[in-house]
Amino acid sequence: MRATIIHGPGDIKVEDRDYPTIKLPTDAVVKVTASCVCGSDLWPYRGIGKNRGARAIGHEFVGVVEEIGAEVTDLAVGDFVIAPFVDSCGKCPQCLNGVTVACDHLTSWGGDDENGHYVEGAQGEAVRVPQADGTLRRVDGVTDPDQALTANLLTLSDVMSTGHHAAVSAQVGPGRTVVVVGDGAVGLCGVLAAKRLGAERIIAMSRHEDRQTLAREFGATDIVAERGDAGVEKVKELLGGVLADSVLECVGTKESMEQALASTRPGGNLGFVGVPAGGAELPIGLLFSKNITVGGGMAPAHTYIPELLADVLAGKINPGRVFDVEMPLEDAAEAYKAMDERRAIKVLLKP
Repeated sequence: MRATIIHGPGDIKVEDRDYPTIKLPTDAVVKVTASCVCGSDLWPYRGIGKNRGARAIGHEFVGVVEEIGAEVTDLAVGDFVIAPFVDSCGKCPQCLNGVTVACDHLTSWGGDDENGHYVEGAQGEAVRVPQADGTLRRVDGVTDPDQALTANLLTLSDVMSTGHHAAVSAQVGPGRTVVVVGDGAVGLCGVLAAKRLGAERIIAMSRHEDRQTLAREFGATDIVAERGDAGVEKVKELLGGVLADSVLECVGTKESMEQALASTRPGGNLGFVGVPAGGAELPIGLLFSKNITVGGGMAPAHTYIPELLADVLAGKINPGRVFDVEMPLEDAAEAYKAMDERRAIKVLLKP
């Protein structure tokens, strides 16, 4: 089969790999019908972090179950499924508490499972899914979704769930004012999540016209292009001299966290979901003096998928609109380049 391999910074290739097979009785093999490039995939592409050598990449996919192991009971061949961005057992205390991303048996796509068996990356034609019952979410009543529904379902594997996690962690709700720092797919989904949760005022911080337009369509009431102190002053101006009740940090850099903290009112809430990329430590003195509550982290997508899926299937939300470019899997290298150069918000890959 064909699969995307990252060899080093800026070096993406689509290569031949063995088709996955069942290794353990709790496995399933899923034929990928759509995957995508994530903003966090760009960190190794840009050379940020440890170089792990040539490896499969990608952690968001949807597809059809082709084969199941003897101990898989919740899935059947032919089921259409969403794969969260990590693999979890569904049985340990962390999974039972809903924090599936801290599973005692956590496995990442493109790595090895705890038995030492290779797990394919999502940006390929098929994936062996360890702990299939605890990982995959079946989409009942859907067997062959159209392009728009496929895109919507694919966002639930990561970016929509992550934007929702930011909003939940920031205590977004009816009557609250919200600032979203970051206009990538996660930030835009954060806008949509804030709207879904009933926020009264949603300020999207964005400098890009196409992203500003989508942010408004997702529910942003205002756009702030300024950054730093000027951005804070603009937020104050829009909110009548005060800062935001809830702030969503959706980037993961030192600068984005500083912007998010500076935009949060005393006693407010900050939800952070940007993958840390050399960001500063939280200034505990500022949090203490301003009584700011900080929450968030890696989103437990598996836990959030059912409620978000219900709204997608009911047509209440359309997060798949963050995919502004679709490319064949063979063009994965160009997909990375397009996102790195900000010519695309998010690229959907079709095997």
